[in-house]
Amino acid sequence: MSSKLQIKDKSESGKSIKIARFKKEIRKTTPHKHNNYFEILYLSQGSGYHFIDSRKFEVQPPVMYFIRREQVHCWELDSEPDGFVIIIKKAFIEESLDSGLKTLFAKISQQSSVYTRDDATILSLFGLLTEANKKEGKYAFHIQEGLLKALLAIVLDAAKLVEHKAEINSNLYQSLLSLLSAEQMIKNKVHYYAEQLSTSPQNLNAACRKAVNQSSEEVLSEFIVSEAKRLLIYTDKTIAEISFALDFNDPSHFVKYFKRKTNQTPLTFRRSS
Repeated sequence: MSSKLQIKDKSESGKSIKIARFKKEIRKTTPHKHNNYFEILYLSQGSGYHFIDSRKFEVQPPVMYFIRREQVHCWELDSEPDGFVIIIKKAFIEESLDSGLKTLFAKISQQSSVYTRDDATILSLFGLLTEANKKEGKYAFHIQEGLLKALLAIVLDAAKLVEHKAEINSNLYQSLLSLLSAEQMIKNKVHYYAEQLSTSPQNLNAACRKAVNQSSEEVLSEFIVSEAKRLLIYTDKTIAEISFALDFNDPSHFVKYFKRKTNQTPLTFRRSS
């Protein structure tokens, strides 16, 4: 097996956004990254599993996934999928003068998965986006911009409901991931999340070991680093602001932590992204 991670590029030359149908022949893929773009995946049918970094998601349509360019993902599907794929390059967001769209995009990049409710509206918007993506001319970009903004707003509204209604189940590992995703402020302390889940740090650690062969400290650390990368790529927050948002009292401690985990300083990572 090759030790080099596969990099896939499904974008189109000269286009900053691409919308297409999800390929029905896809069943299993090797872990891979994408070449310098953000990907939105919507499945209206299909079953199996989707892996994003160390997280395992059971595919239960209608569902939407969001893959940031630094993340690794792969599929293990056991039935024919259907849906859409949107590829968004950084140039698309930079070209947009709509601050509302940029805010929505920054928020959506926090999500990994959202179970949608208003399937008919979402399917309609994907259809309109697909047609708009074929157009050229003076207003083509603005049409795509407006449709994407509507789609993200609807999805984020659904995500908010999921966050508030999510129930803590018997799977402590999955509950920890749900809690981390829903938190507005990250806490860099395993015992804090154990308390939130009404268990002991030892039980939480055992659950993580059983699920993914990682300690709860490693799971939390991986999430913090992933969140740091997201903030460095998709926001203009300063290194100090990011460090405080991730529960580091001293920015220098955050810089050392990030470098220890990634072999890069936050500033080097931001400049190379």
